[in-house]
Amino acid sequence: MKRWVLEHFGCVRPFRFERMLVLVTAIVLAVVVLGVAAALIARTGFEMGAPRGLSWGTPRSWYFVYLIGLIVAALVLARWTVGATVLLSLAAVEIGLGFGSALLYRIGLTPSPTLFPNNYERPIYGWHPLLQVRPEPTPEDERKKFSVFINSQHQRGREWTKAELEKKRVVALFGGSTTLDFSVPDGESWGDRLEQALGPNRYAVVNHGVAGYTTAEHLIQTAFYPDTFGVMPHCAVYYVGWNDLSLSHDELLDGGFTNHMSNQIDAFMGRRLDVPSLSISPLLKLLSRFVQVAFDTVRSAPLSGRRSSQPDPRLEALFLRNVDSISAINRQRGIKTLWVGQVMNVDHLAAALEEWSPFIPDEATWPLIRRLNGQLKREAGLLGDVYVDIPVGEFKPSDFIDEGHFSPAGSAKFASLLAPSVAAACDK
Repeated sequence: MKRWVLEHFGCVRPFRFERMLVLVTAIVLAVVVLGVAAALIARTGFEMGAPRGLSWGTPRSWYFVYLIGLIVAALVLARWTVGATVLLSLAAVEIGLGFGSALLYRIGLTPSPTLFPNNYERPIYGWHPLLQVRPEPTPEDERKKFSVFINSQHQRGREWTKAELEKKRVVALFGGSTTLDFSVPDGESWGDRLEQALGPNRYAVVNHGVAGYTTAEHLIQTAFYPDTFGVMPHCAVYYVGWNDLSLSHDELLDGGFTNHMSNQIDAFMGRRLDVPSLSISPLLKLLSRFVQVAFDTVRSAPLSGRRSSQPDPRLEALFLRNVDSISAINRQRGIKTLWVGQVMNVDHLAAALEEWSPFIPDEATWPLIRRLNGQLKREAGLLGDVYVDIPVGEFKPSDFIDEGHFSPAGSAKFASLLAPSVAAACDK
Protein backbone atom coordinates (compact mmCIF):
# COMPACT_ATOMS: atom_id res chain seq x y z
CA MET A 1 0.00 0.00 0.00
CA LYS A 2 2.81 2.35 0.94
CA ARG A 3 4.60 1.71 -2.35
CA TRP A 4 1.35 2.24 -4.28
CA VAL A 5 0.85 5.62 -2.61
CA LEU A 6 4.44 6.66 -3.31
CA GLU A 7 4.11 5.55 -6.90
CA HIS A 8 0.74 7.33 -7.21
CA PHE A 9 2.43 10.62 -6.34
CA GLY A 10 5.54 9.93 -8.41
CA CYS A 11 7.85 9.55 -5.43
CA VAL A 12 9.63 6.37 -6.63
CA ARG A 13 11.76 5.77 -9.66
CA PRO A 14 11.16 6.87 -12.30
CA PHE A 15 10.24 10.02 -10.42
CA ARG A 16 7.23 11.96 -11.73
CA PHE A 17 7.81 15.53 -10.61
CA GLU A 18 4.48 16.78 -11.99
CA ARG A 19 2.70 14.40 -9.60
CA MET A 20 4.91 15.54 -6.71
CA LEU A 21 3.92 19.12 -7.51
CA VAL A 22 0.25 18.13 -7.29
CA LEU A 23 0.90 16.59 -3.87
CA VAL A 24 2.82 19.59 -2.53
CA THR A 25 0.25 22.09 -3.84
CA ALA A 26 -2.61 20.07 -2.36
CA ILE A 27 -0.87 19.92 1.03
CA VAL A 28 -0.30 23.69 1.05
CA LEU A 29 -3.90 24.43 0.14
CA ALA A 30 -5.18 21.91 2.70
CA VAL A 31 -3.07 23.50 5.44
CA VAL A 32 -4.50 26.93 4.59
CA VAL A 33 -8.09 25.67 4.52
CA LEU A 34 -7.83 23.65 7.72
CA GLY A 35 -5.97 26.46 9.48
CA VAL A 36 -8.66 29.01 8.64
CA ALA A 37 -11.37 26.50 9.61
CA ALA A 38 -9.71 25.90 12.99
CA ALA A 39 -9.44 29.65 13.61
CA LEU A 40 -13.11 30.15 12.77
CA ILE A 41 -14.23 27.24 14.96
CA ALA A 42 -12.39 28.89 17.86
CA ARG A 43 -14.30 32.15 17.37
CA THR A 44 -17.33 32.68 19.59
CA GLY A 45 -20.06 35.30 19.84
CA PHE A 46 -22.21 37.02 17.26
CA GLU A 47 -22.04 39.86 14.76
CA MET A 48 -25.29 41.58 13.79
CA GLY A 49 -27.23 38.64 15.22
CA ALA A 50 -25.32 35.93 13.35
CA PRO A 51 -22.70 33.47 14.71
CA ARG A 52 -19.19 34.72 14.00
CA GLY A 53 -17.26 31.49 13.51
CA LEU A 54 -17.95 28.19 11.78
CA SER A 55 -20.99 26.03 12.51
CA TRP A 56 -21.99 22.77 10.88
CA GLY A 57 -24.87 22.82 8.41
CA THR A 58 -24.40 26.45 7.35
CA PRO A 59 -23.37 27.69 3.87
CA ARG A 60 -19.95 28.51 5.31
CA SER A 61 -19.45 24.94 6.53
CA TRP A 62 -20.44 23.55 3.13
CA TYR A 63 -17.95 25.94 1.53
CA PHE A 64 -15.15 24.34 3.54
CA VAL A 65 -16.43 20.86 2.68
CA TYR A 66 -16.42 21.90 -0.99
CA LEU A 67 -12.81 23.13 -0.75
CA ILE A 68 -11.60 19.96 0.95
CA GLY A 69 -13.51 17.93 -1.63
CA LEU A 70 -11.68 19.66 -4.48
CA ILE A 71 -8.31 19.04 -2.83
CA VAL A 72 -9.05 15.37 -2.09
CA ALA A 73 -10.31 14.83 -5.66
CA ALA A 74 -7.10 16.35 -7.00
CA LEU A 75 -5.02 13.94 -4.85
CA VAL A 76 -7.04 10.99 -6.15
CA LEU A 77 -6.44 12.14 -9.73
CA ALA A 78 -2.72 12.82 -9.22
CA ARG A 79 -1.85 10.25 -11.91
CA TRP A 80 -3.88 12.35 -14.36
CA THR A 81 -2.07 15.58 -13.73
CA VAL A 82 -4.13 17.73 -16.10
CA GLY A 83 -7.36 16.95 -14.26
CA ALA A 84 -5.69 17.30 -10.86
CA THR A 85 -4.21 20.66 -11.88
CA VAL A 86 -7.61 21.93 -12.99
CA LEU A 87 -9.15 20.94 -9.63
CA LEU A 88 -6.32 22.54 -7.62
CA SER A 89 -6.53 25.70 -9.71
CA LEU A 90 -10.28 25.87 -9.04
CA ALA A 91 -9.66 25.31 -5.33
CA ALA A 92 -7.07 28.11 -5.30
CA VAL A 93 -9.49 30.51 -7.02
CA GLU A 94 -12.29 29.62 -4.61
CA ILE A 95 -9.96 30.07 -1.64
CA GLY A 96 -8.65 33.37 -2.94
CA LEU A 97 -12.09 34.83 -3.58
CA GLY A 98 -13.66 33.61 -0.34
CA PHE A 99 -10.79 34.14 2.08
CA GLY A 100 -9.68 37.28 0.25
CA SER A 101 -13.13 38.83 0.59
CA ALA A 102 -13.13 38.08 4.33
CA LEU A 103 -9.61 39.47 4.75
CA LEU A 104 -10.40 42.71 2.91
CA TYR A 105 -13.43 43.15 5.17
CA ARG A 106 -11.40 42.47 8.31
CA ILE A 107 -8.84 45.15 7.45
CA GLY A 108 -11.55 47.66 6.53
CA LEU A 109 -11.07 47.85 2.76
CA THR A 110 -14.57 46.59 1.87
CA PRO A 111 -17.91 47.28 3.60
CA SER A 112 -18.84 43.57 3.78
CA PRO A 113 -17.30 40.12 3.10
CA THR A 114 -19.39 39.78 -0.05
CA LEU A 115 -18.02 36.47 -1.36
CA PHE A 116 -17.44 34.71 1.97
CA PRO A 117 -20.45 32.48 2.76
CA ASN A 118 -22.63 33.17 5.77
CA ASN A 119 -22.38 31.10 8.92
CA TYR A 120 -26.11 30.66 9.36
CA GLU A 121 -29.15 29.44 7.48
CA ARG A 122 -31.07 32.61 6.70
CA PRO A 123 -34.83 32.32 6.12
CA ILE A 124 -35.48 32.69 2.40
CA TYR A 125 -36.12 36.24 1.18
CA GLY A 126 -37.76 37.20 -2.09
CA TRP A 127 -38.03 40.34 -4.18
CA HIS A 128 -41.03 42.62 -3.66
CA PRO A 129 -41.87 45.56 -5.98
CA LEU A 130 -42.55 48.03 -3.13
CA LEU A 131 -40.56 46.73 -0.15
CA GLN A 132 -37.82 45.37 -2.45
CA VAL A 133 -37.27 42.35 -0.19
CA ARG A 134 -39.37 40.42 2.32
CA PRO A 135 -39.16 37.00 3.99
CA GLU A 136 -40.76 34.12 2.15
CA PRO A 137 -43.03 31.61 3.93
CA THR A 138 -41.12 28.72 5.49
CA PRO A 139 -41.80 25.49 3.56
CA GLU A 140 -43.47 23.00 5.87
CA ASP A 141 -40.94 20.29 5.04
CA GLU A 142 -38.08 22.64 6.05
CA ARG A 143 -39.67 23.94 9.24
CA LYS A 144 -37.25 22.05 11.50
CA LYS A 145 -34.30 23.60 9.65
CA PHE A 146 -35.02 27.11 10.93
CA SER A 147 -35.63 28.44 14.43
CA VAL A 148 -37.81 31.22 13.00
CA PHE A 149 -41.06 30.24 11.25
CA ILE A 150 -42.42 32.62 8.60
CA ASN A 151 -46.11 32.12 7.95
CA SER A 152 -48.07 32.48 4.71
CA GLN A 153 -48.56 36.21 5.39
CA HIS A 154 -44.75 36.75 5.33
CA GLN A 155 -44.78 37.41 9.10
CA ARG A 156 -42.96 35.67 11.89
CA GLY A 157 -45.22 33.37 13.88
CA ARG A 158 -47.93 30.78 13.65
CA GLU A 159 -50.62 30.50 11.03
CA TRP A 160 -53.81 32.21 12.18
CA THR A 161 -57.32 32.08 10.81
CA LYS A 162 -59.52 35.09 10.33
CA ALA A 163 -62.05 33.66 12.77
CA GLU A 164 -59.38 33.27 15.48
CA LEU A 165 -58.09 36.83 15.10
CA GLU A 166 -61.54 38.40 15.07
CA LYS A 167 -62.05 37.12 18.62
CA LYS A 168 -58.86 38.78 19.93
CA ARG A 169 -57.29 42.19 20.30
CA VAL A 170 -54.59 42.21 17.64
CA VAL A 171 -51.28 43.92 18.38
CA ALA A 172 -49.08 44.42 15.30
CA LEU A 173 -45.31 44.75 15.77
CA PHE A 174 -43.20 46.67 13.24
CA GLY A 175 -39.44 47.01 13.23
CA GLY A 176 -36.20 45.58 11.90
CA SER A 177 -34.16 42.55 12.94
CA THR A 178 -34.50 43.47 16.62
CA THR A 179 -38.28 43.15 16.23
CA LEU A 180 -38.10 40.05 14.07
CA ASP A 181 -35.83 38.82 16.91
CA PHE A 182 -34.36 36.20 14.58
CA SER A 183 -31.59 35.22 17.00
CA VAL A 184 -34.20 33.89 19.46
CA PRO A 185 -36.16 30.70 18.64
CA ASP A 186 -39.92 30.52 18.21
CA GLY A 187 -41.78 30.74 21.49
CA GLU A 188 -39.04 32.85 23.10
CA SER A 189 -38.98 36.00 20.95
CA TRP A 190 -40.10 39.19 22.64
CA GLY A 191 -43.21 39.18 20.46
CA ASP A 192 -44.10 35.73 21.77
CA ARG A 193 -43.29 36.76 25.33
CA LEU A 194 -45.43 39.88 24.95
CA GLU A 195 -48.41 37.80 23.88
CA GLN A 196 -47.88 35.51 26.86
CA ALA A 197 -47.73 38.49 29.22
CA LEU A 198 -50.85 40.12 27.76
CA GLY A 199 -52.81 36.87 27.80
CA PRO A 200 -53.01 34.69 24.68
CA ASN A 201 -56.70 34.02 25.26
CA ARG A 202 -57.48 37.68 24.71
CA TYR A 203 -54.57 39.05 22.65
CA ALA A 204 -52.84 38.06 19.42
CA VAL A 205 -49.41 39.60 18.79
CA VAL A 206 -48.48 39.60 15.10
CA ASN A 207 -44.82 40.19 14.19
CA HIS A 208 -44.33 42.23 10.98
CA GLY A 209 -40.63 42.80 11.75
CA VAL A 210 -38.15 42.33 8.90
CA ALA A 211 -34.38 42.56 9.18
CA GLY A 212 -33.02 45.83 7.82
CA TYR A 213 -36.37 47.63 7.55
CA THR A 214 -36.43 51.35 8.31
CA THR A 215 -39.37 53.68 8.90
CA ALA A 216 -39.64 54.00 5.10
CA GLU A 217 -40.53 50.30 4.83
CA HIS A 218 -42.73 50.56 7.93
CA LEU A 219 -44.63 53.38 6.24
CA ILE A 220 -45.29 51.12 3.24
CA GLN A 221 -46.26 48.26 5.54
CA THR A 222 -48.62 50.51 7.50
CA ALA A 223 -50.24 51.95 4.41
CA PHE A 224 -50.69 48.76 2.38
CA TYR A 225 -49.99 45.66 4.50
CA PRO A 226 -51.15 46.28 8.09
CA ASP A 227 -53.61 43.38 8.29
CA THR A 228 -53.15 39.70 9.02
CA PHE A 229 -55.43 37.19 7.33
CA GLY A 230 -57.77 40.09 6.59
CA VAL A 231 -57.96 41.37 10.19
CA MET A 232 -56.70 44.87 11.04
CA PRO A 233 -54.79 45.47 14.29
CA HIS A 234 -56.27 47.31 17.25
CA CYS A 235 -52.89 48.87 18.00
CA ALA A 236 -49.45 48.94 16.41
CA VAL A 237 -46.06 48.96 18.14
CA TYR A 238 -43.02 50.38 16.30
CA TYR A 239 -39.57 49.51 17.68
CA VAL A 240 -37.36 51.75 15.55
CA GLY A 241 -34.18 53.78 15.36
CA TRP A 242 -31.12 51.65 14.65
CA ASN A 243 -31.77 50.93 10.96
CA ASP A 244 -32.73 54.52 10.21
CA LEU A 245 -29.63 55.78 11.97
CA SER A 246 -27.45 53.51 9.81
CA LEU A 247 -28.26 55.77 6.82
CA SER A 248 -26.71 58.84 8.45
CA HIS A 249 -24.30 60.88 6.34
CA ASP A 250 -25.10 58.96 3.16
CA GLU A 251 -24.79 61.70 0.54
CA LEU A 252 -27.02 59.75 -1.88
CA LEU A 253 -29.89 59.31 0.59
CA ASP A 254 -33.18 60.34 -0.99
CA GLY A 255 -36.60 60.98 0.49
CA GLY A 256 -37.81 57.42 -0.05
CA PHE A 257 -34.66 55.66 1.22
CA THR A 258 -34.57 53.95 -2.19
CA ASN A 259 -30.79 53.45 -2.18
CA HIS A 260 -31.12 51.59 1.11
CA MET A 261 -33.99 49.47 -0.23
CA SER A 262 -32.05 48.54 -3.37
CA ASN A 263 -29.12 47.33 -1.27
CA GLN A 264 -31.48 45.26 0.87
CA ILE A 265 -31.94 42.95 -2.12
CA ASP A 266 -28.29 41.90 -2.13
CA ALA A 267 -27.92 42.00 1.65
CA PHE A 268 -30.70 39.42 1.98
CA MET A 269 -30.15 37.55 -1.31
CA GLY A 270 -33.51 38.46 -2.77
CA ARG A 271 -32.61 38.13 -6.44
CA ARG A 272 -33.78 35.21 -8.58
CA LEU A 273 -30.21 33.90 -8.97
CA ASP A 274 -29.49 34.13 -5.24
CA VAL A 275 -30.08 30.47 -4.54
CA PRO A 276 -28.41 28.87 -1.47
CA SER A 277 -26.39 26.40 -3.57
CA LEU A 278 -24.53 29.25 -5.29
CA SER A 279 -23.40 30.79 -2.00
CA ILE A 280 -21.00 27.94 -1.21
CA SER A 281 -18.94 28.80 -4.29
CA PRO A 282 -17.51 32.35 -4.35
CA LEU A 283 -16.67 31.90 -8.04
CA LEU A 284 -20.25 31.00 -8.98
CA LYS A 285 -21.52 33.82 -6.80
CA LEU A 286 -19.22 36.28 -8.56
CA LEU A 287 -20.26 35.04 -12.00
CA SER A 288 -23.95 35.27 -11.06
CA ARG A 289 -23.34 38.84 -9.93
CA PHE A 290 -21.91 39.68 -13.37
CA VAL A 291 -25.08 38.25 -14.92
CA GLN A 292 -27.20 40.33 -12.56
CA VAL A 293 -25.32 43.50 -13.43
CA ALA A 294 -25.77 42.80 -17.12
CA PHE A 295 -29.43 41.78 -17.13
CA ASP A 296 -31.19 42.55 -13.83
CA THR A 297 -33.29 45.73 -13.85
CA VAL A 298 -32.78 46.40 -10.12
CA ARG A 299 -29.29 47.77 -9.50
CA SER A 300 -27.27 47.94 -6.33
CA ALA A 301 -26.96 51.51 -5.08
CA PRO A 302 -23.50 52.98 -4.48
CA LEU A 303 -22.46 54.25 -1.07
CA SER A 304 -21.02 57.74 -0.77
CA GLY A 305 -20.53 59.77 2.35
CA ARG A 306 -18.21 60.82 5.13
CA ARG A 307 -17.70 59.38 8.59
CA SER A 308 -18.93 61.67 11.32
CA SER A 309 -19.92 61.49 14.98
CA GLN A 310 -22.34 64.36 14.51
CA PRO A 311 -26.10 64.03 13.94
CA ASP A 312 -27.37 64.05 10.35
CA PRO A 313 -30.15 66.68 10.23
CA ARG A 314 -31.53 65.41 6.91
CA LEU A 315 -31.80 61.83 8.14
CA GLU A 316 -33.48 62.95 11.35
CA ALA A 317 -35.98 65.09 9.45
CA LEU A 318 -36.90 62.18 7.15
CA PHE A 319 -37.18 59.85 10.13
CA LEU A 320 -39.64 62.17 11.89
CA ARG A 321 -41.57 62.72 8.64
CA ASN A 322 -42.05 58.97 8.34
CA VAL A 323 -43.13 58.78 11.97
CA ASP A 324 -45.72 61.52 11.38
CA SER A 325 -47.06 59.74 8.27
CA ILE A 326 -47.34 56.37 10.00
CA SER A 327 -49.14 57.97 12.93
CA ALA A 328 -51.59 59.80 10.65
CA ILE A 329 -52.51 56.62 8.77
CA ASN A 330 -53.11 54.69 11.98
CA ARG A 331 -55.11 57.54 13.53
CA GLN A 332 -57.39 57.72 10.50
CA ARG A 333 -58.06 54.00 10.86
CA GLY A 334 -58.62 54.13 14.61
CA ILE A 335 -55.45 52.17 15.38
CA LYS A 336 -53.53 53.18 18.51
CA THR A 337 -49.84 53.80 17.79
CA LEU A 338 -47.04 53.04 20.26
CA TRP A 339 -43.42 53.98 19.67
CA VAL A 340 -40.45 52.30 21.36
CA GLY A 341 -36.94 53.75 21.18
CA GLN A 342 -34.04 51.46 20.39
CA VAL A 343 -32.30 49.64 23.25
CA MET A 344 -28.63 48.80 22.71
CA ASN A 345 -25.92 46.79 24.41
CA VAL A 346 -24.01 49.90 25.43
CA ASP A 347 -21.07 47.89 26.80
CA HIS A 348 -20.50 46.06 23.54
CA LEU A 349 -20.56 48.38 20.55
CA ALA A 350 -17.85 46.69 18.45
CA ALA A 351 -16.37 47.14 15.00
CA ALA A 352 -19.02 44.88 13.47
CA LEU A 353 -21.28 47.92 13.33
CA GLU A 354 -19.19 49.41 10.55
CA GLU A 355 -20.75 47.05 8.01
CA TRP A 356 -24.24 48.26 8.94
CA SER A 357 -23.43 51.91 9.73
CA PRO A 358 -20.50 52.71 7.43
CA PHE A 359 -20.39 56.45 8.14
CA ILE A 360 -20.82 56.39 11.94
CA PRO A 361 -17.86 55.67 14.25
CA ASP A 362 -18.66 52.92 16.75
CA GLU A 363 -18.32 55.19 19.76
CA ALA A 364 -20.93 57.56 18.34
CA THR A 365 -23.62 54.91 17.80
CA TRP A 366 -25.23 54.94 21.23
CA PRO A 367 -25.17 58.76 21.70
CA LEU A 368 -26.83 59.18 18.29
CA ILE A 369 -29.43 56.49 18.98
CA ARG A 370 -30.18 58.08 22.35
CA ARG A 371 -30.64 61.41 20.58
CA LEU A 372 -32.99 59.81 18.00
CA ASN A 373 -34.95 58.17 20.83
CA GLY A 374 -35.39 61.60 22.41
CA GLN A 375 -36.68 63.06 19.17
CA LEU A 376 -39.06 60.13 18.77
CA LYS A 377 -40.37 60.63 22.29
CA ARG A 378 -41.05 64.33 21.70
CA GLU A 379 -42.73 63.65 18.35
CA ALA A 380 -44.94 60.94 19.83
CA GLY A 381 -46.08 63.40 22.49
CA LEU A 382 -46.95 66.01 19.88
CA LEU A 383 -48.90 63.44 17.86
CA GLY A 384 -50.84 62.11 20.83
CA ASP A 385 -49.26 58.67 20.47
CA VAL A 386 -47.77 56.54 23.25
CA TYR A 387 -44.01 56.48 23.72
CA VAL A 388 -42.71 53.58 25.79
CA ASP A 389 -39.44 54.54 27.44
CA ILE A 390 -37.60 51.25 28.01
CA PRO A 391 -34.66 52.08 30.34
CA VAL A 392 -31.42 50.77 28.88
CA GLY A 393 -30.03 50.55 32.42
CA GLU A 394 -32.32 47.58 33.04
CA PHE A 395 -30.30 45.48 30.61
CA LYS A 396 -27.01 43.63 31.11
CA PRO A 397 -24.58 42.38 28.45
CA SER A 398 -25.99 38.87 28.93
CA ASP A 399 -29.36 40.17 27.71
CA PHE A 400 -27.84 40.58 24.23
CA ILE A 401 -25.96 38.35 21.82
CA ASP A 402 -24.21 41.29 20.14
CA GLU A 403 -24.58 45.07 19.87
CA GLY A 404 -28.37 45.18 19.87
CA HIS A 405 -30.04 41.82 19.29
CA PHE A 406 -31.54 40.16 22.34
CA SER A 407 -30.71 36.84 23.90
CA PRO A 408 -33.71 34.82 25.14
CA ALA A 409 -33.27 36.43 28.57
CA GLY A 410 -33.19 39.91 27.02
CA SER A 411 -36.30 39.22 24.94
CA ALA A 412 -38.19 38.12 28.05
CA LYS A 413 -37.07 41.23 29.95
CA PHE A 414 -37.94 43.58 27.08
CA ALA A 415 -41.42 42.06 26.77
CA SER A 416 -42.06 42.34 30.52
CA LEU A 417 -41.10 46.03 30.50
CA LEU A 418 -43.22 46.72 27.42
CA ALA A 419 -46.34 44.73 28.34
CA PRO A 420 -47.91 47.17 30.87
CA SER A 421 -47.87 50.06 28.38
CA VAL A 422 -49.25 47.90 25.59
CA ALA A 423 -52.03 46.61 27.81
CA ALA A 424 -52.95 50.12 28.96
CA ALA A 425 -53.04 51.50 25.42
CA CYS A 426 -54.60 48.55 23.60
CA ASP A 427 -57.21 47.51 26.14
CA LYS A 428 -59.36 50.57 25.47
